Amino acid sequence: MSWIDRLKARFAPPPPKKTVEERLSQAFEAAQADDHGAALALWRVLADEGVARAQSNLGACYAEGLGVARDPAAAAEWFAKAARAGDAVGRRNLAALHFKGEGVPQDDAAALALYGQAAEQDDPAAQDMLSWMLLEGQGAAQDLAGARHWALAAAENGVASAMTRLGLMANNALGMERNKTEAASWWAEAARRGDSDGQAMLGAALHLGQGVAKDDAAALGWLLRAEAGGSTLAAPFLGAVRAALTDDEARRAEASAHAPMDEPSR
Repeated sequence: MSWIDRLKARFAPPPPKKTVEERLSQAFEAAQADDHGAALALWRVLADEGVARAQSNLGACYAEGLGVARDPAAAAEWFAKAARAGDAVGRRNLAALHFKGEGVPQDDAAALALYGQAAEQDDPAAQDMLSWMLLEGQGAAQDLAGARHWALAAAENGVASAMTRLGLMANNALGMERNKTEAASWWAEAARRGDSDGQAMLGAALHLGQGVAKDDAAALGWLLRAEAGGSTLAAPFLGAVRAALTDDEARRAEASAHAPMDEPSR
């Protein structure tokens, strides 16, 4: 390198600093590559700078023990900072800690309030959990209208468990007139998205012919998928459904239960 090149290098302006978005993206890519140590280091610097999403992600590392020893109390501190800054994910994650009583006192009312704030920010997981809490009356009196409202919001965001809940509410006349056709339709949507309880309820509806044409072969296929997925709702129907089918029909239904499902249309 000539003396002129060295002089130019000495007085050259420093390279531009990466934007917050670029640094967040770099940390996310590190986490996706299972390099949680690198992601943690990047998030910590950003969190100390007051970046709310980095504070939430740093809290998640402490909550899950990713790149650092698991520490629910530290997780709660970072989630609280993110929540105060208005980060929806931070609010939802802090709500989950209050719901479970990890790192903070167990407090259903605090969890409900935080889930509500995140739900208003269109966070799908918060909408789903808020719907469940309102349906069950946890943290406040049961609110069927609110439970249905937030389940619909979560369902619009593609949350399958909310679709299953909407089917339950339609089937059991919770906050609405009983509508078994609507119930079966929601369970079918949830089932195609892989929700095991939705698959079990769709299988039951197909077996009983409630809200949908009776079809025991299709019922068995969905019930078997549900059981494989861990749903306890399928077992009470399996014996009766098998008994309604020939051996050949049952074998074809079992084969369908193991076949890949088509991607949902919406």
